[in-house]
Amino acid sequence: MSEEVRIGIVTVSDRASRGAYEDKGGPAIVEWLTQALATPWRAVTRLVPDEQPEIERALRELCDVEGCCLVVTTGGTGPAPRDVTPEATLAVADRVLDGFGEQMRAVSLKFVPTAILSRQVGVVRGKSLAINLPGQPKAIKETLDGVFAAVPYCIDLIGGPYIETHEEVIKAFRPKSAVRPKA
Repeated sequence: MSEEVRIGIVTVSDRASRGAYEDKGGPAIVEWLTQALATPWRAVTRLVPDEQPEIERALRELCDVEGCCLVVTTGGTGPAPRDVTPEATLAVADRVLDGFGEQMRAVSLKFVPTAILSRQVGVVRGKSLAINLPGQPKAIKETLDGVFAAVPYCIDLIGGPYIETHEEVIKAFRPKSAVRPKA
């Protein structure tokens, strides 16, 4: 039986962190992952304001202390002055994976023309993959549907755990040589 993996979920929102607004992004990510992942997993959540040092601290803690193989952020990726999630993510990165940002914007452009305003990024920190998602639940689902097939193999390549998905939700892509037989 595979060991439970830890996935970090960071909601970036001034209003939600003050309790003035219900966090809908974090729960939408949990819901999507619950449906998609066949591997046992546990969410490690953080709710922070749109403050770069606090976002960086949450990302470092989830990657370095909590041992999350995947950290997904929601919110703070637009062009507004307080949207600093991409800057915080890049500040803690060992490597940038440009394809994630490119694909997330391409997926979103199928639904809204304002997707070109998104500054989402994907990065590696140690043995963790961190990706920025939009803030709205509908957009979170659309984005994860469009990029998650590459996530498990990326986590394999950076030394993380082997993650399996429910193929009827999302089929993880791996080259044949990287596929492990089902237990």
